[in-house]
Amino acid sequence: MFKKSIAVTAALALTVSLSACSKEETTDTAPQQEAGGKLIVYTNSNGEGRADWLTQKAKAAGFDIQIVGQGGSDTTNKLLAEKGNPVADVVFGLNHMYFEQLEAEDVLVDYTPKWSGQVDEKLGDNDQGKSYWPVVQQGIVLAYNADKLPENEAPKDWIDLGKDAKFDGRYQSETGLGGATTALVLAGILTRYKDDKGEHGVSEEGWKQIENFFAKGSPAVKGKDLYARFAADEVAMGQMFTSGIPKFEKQYNVKTGVVKPQVGVPYAVEQVALVKGTKHEEQAKKFVDWFGSAELQSEWTKEFNSMPANQGAIEKTDPKIVEFHESLEQQDIDWDFVRANMSKWIEKIELEYLR
Repeated sequence: MFKKSIAVTAALALTVSLSACSKEETTDTAPQQEAGGKLIVYTNSNGEGRADWLTQKAKAAGFDIQIVGQGGSDTTNKLLAEKGNPVADVVFGLNHMYFEQLEAEDVLVDYTPKWSGQVDEKLGDNDQGKSYWPVVQQGIVLAYNADKLPENEAPKDWIDLGKDAKFDGRYQSETGLGGATTALVLAGILTRYKDDKGEHGVSEEGWKQIENFFAKGSPAVKGKDLYARFAADEVAMGQMFTSGIPKFEKQYNVKTGVVKPQVGVPYAVEQVALVKGTKHEEQAKKFVDWFGSAELQSEWTKEFNSMPANQGAIEKTDPKIVEFHESLEQQDIDWDFVRANMSKWIEKIELEYLR
């Protein structure tokens, strides 16, 4: 298995990336749950055909599911708002930090899936009573169009963007902060400028870095993938979750380069859990047992080029995918600091820097 650390595991705890790590859009509006009805599955990992693929696979396995997809923070907020009258039965795709929020608000049910012995528990819930478990591992990277930008001319780190004028207007800056991928990027930058006397714990230099980052980027275009902009030569760089790279390369015939900062890259580990109050708890447990199994995760990995958490699935994963993830150093981030400040960071950025 590739490198992991407790510090990185906590990273998965963003209050805020993989992007995950999906497109930050709603797959379906939340339905009213009725006893005896289908399983309602909330996720932020619904993009790039994942929702349709999983729905069909679940049907073949005997599960009737409806996927409701949104960005990471939007999914978390929906679950918190519905706590008194839950709609969802299962939630997956969120990283550790979102699940910590949900667990703290008593939104989840403790459950140990049948495949628990096949994953590293450090990647999931660190409490004695475990409510969420790891399924997919994602690196959040600064990708660039290697056909247009040679490696020796590419940035060495996120903080080069907004600092070096030669990159002005050549990278995509996000216009919405509701997704986990963007949040992980922000966390990876802002934690480097920790200052107890600074605004929201960040030094003046750090906020200047963020201001310049958004001011000098090319704002994301609604409905247009980063790689579509690569292919059109509108931009040459932008944030990306690792499992998305192979598909986008093939779709747009673009060769990708990945920036590997000396400090490493943020990592997200997508998790799965039962929602407290589900009227279909036994069926939901069976679904979690199936979803996180080596068999299903192996198929998921082959379809979406992701790095699984299940050791049985890792053994069946394309060695190139494993090698690629092993080549990405994981950034050591103070996730307690991030969790305490992320909502304030996002509010400041939205009010002062987004355009």
